[in-house]
Amino acid sequence: MSDYDSRLSLRTRIAGHQSLMGTFVKISGPSSIEIMAGAGFDFVVIDQEHGVFDRTATDLALLACKASTISGIVRVPTLSADGILSVLDCGAAGILAPHIDCADRARELVAACRYRGGRRGFSAVTRAGGYGAHAMWKHIDEADAGVAAIAMIEDPAGVDNIADIVAVEGLDAVFIGRGDLTVAYGVSTREDPAIVSAVNRIIDAARHAGKPVWMMVETIKDIAPLTSKGASSFIVSSDQGMLRNAALQIMRDAKLIADKSM
Repeated sequence: MSDYDSRLSLRTRIAGHQSLMGTFVKISGPSSIEIMAGAGFDFVVIDQEHGVFDRTATDLALLACKASTISGIVRVPTLSADGILSVLDCGAAGILAPHIDCADRARELVAACRYRGGRRGFSAVTRAGGYGAHAMWKHIDEADAGVAAIAMIEDPAGVDNIADIVAVEGLDAVFIGRGDLTVAYGVSTREDPAIVSAVNRIIDAARHAGKPVWMMVETIKDIAPLTSKGASSFIVSSDQGMLRNAALQIMRDAKLIADKSM
């Protein structure tokens, strides 16, 4: 993945189709974020939808992102302008919004992320505004240029409407939610032909519109085949998943050593 450049906003890096790597953060507190930043990840996704993040925990997590110089995206639980405003004021570099299944919802997402031409409520006395250190229009211009709006496509309707969704001006990227699509289509695995076809339809439409495609993978080995399909950035597992896998591996290794010593 590309070296982090603090001079470039996340939105600029996405627009440049840079290959970015991140992970979900589901454990509240700054430690996971500091560890991921130190390991060289490009971004983390603070998971309000399935994690344990209220506004206070999210605020601390985004402070950790700023201190560690890593882009902090927030997956909001719903497409709520108030919820998006809250995390943007706390300093989120991007919004990952669930269940974007039509162009109107994509436009709602973009509007919630933008001042000019959008509906983001103004305040410069926030972390995002430097607690009043930035002049109003400087803050507005920098925020609009920097905040990334990423749509999660995880419903059959989203697949059917994908051409209209990716055509929405100001939408920066789409994230393919294969897990939710698998449930929605009622199939047993994400390798089912219905899911493979849905993924291909999303990628083809995004490519035609010039929009980057993000996907989640469990392991690094899954990245190459999806890159060849057209995905450019990846969310690899989560802090919980990495912790669990490391713990299981330690116990497997310990059991092998114990068995050999008997």
